[in-house]
Amino acid sequence: MIMNITYTNTITPEEFNALRAAVGWIEIENGLAIKGLEHSAFIVCVRDGERAIGTARIITDYGYTVYIADVIVHPDYQGNGIGGEIMSRIMAYIDENIAPGQEKLIALMSAKDKEGFYEKFGFVKRPNDNWGCGMTQWIKKEETL
Repeated sequence: MIMNITYTNTITPEEFNALRAAVGWIEIENGLAIKGLEHSAFIVCVRDGERAIGTARIITDYGYTVYIADVIVHPDYQGNGIGGEIMSRIMAYIDENIAPGQEKLIALMSAKDKEGFYEKFGFVKRPNDNWGCGMTQWIKKEETL
């Protein structure tokens, strides 16, 4: 099935949302997806020919915190090492942008049952003896008339 794999640093909001939908995640409103992608510090997009089949991005405060978000590989392509290559590129970018002597907190939220994948890259599962669970919340402000 894999034909012509390339890695780029751009993805359209439509491609981004198609990948989110392919793995059962909610789609992001187009205007918000555009802003989110534009404000990402780094993006990896995997393509098979012209088709986007995987992505991940980095969000950072440019101080001590780096967040890895939206690590996605289309289900038709999972199990072929693409996710590992995406993470290798993400981690290499982070490493290249840390000055000697600096320390950075790298965080991510794992999809259910994917923790073992991230442990291969040095991430620690939570909760544990030192840290509680990661937590999230989606909020939506309702329109008023």
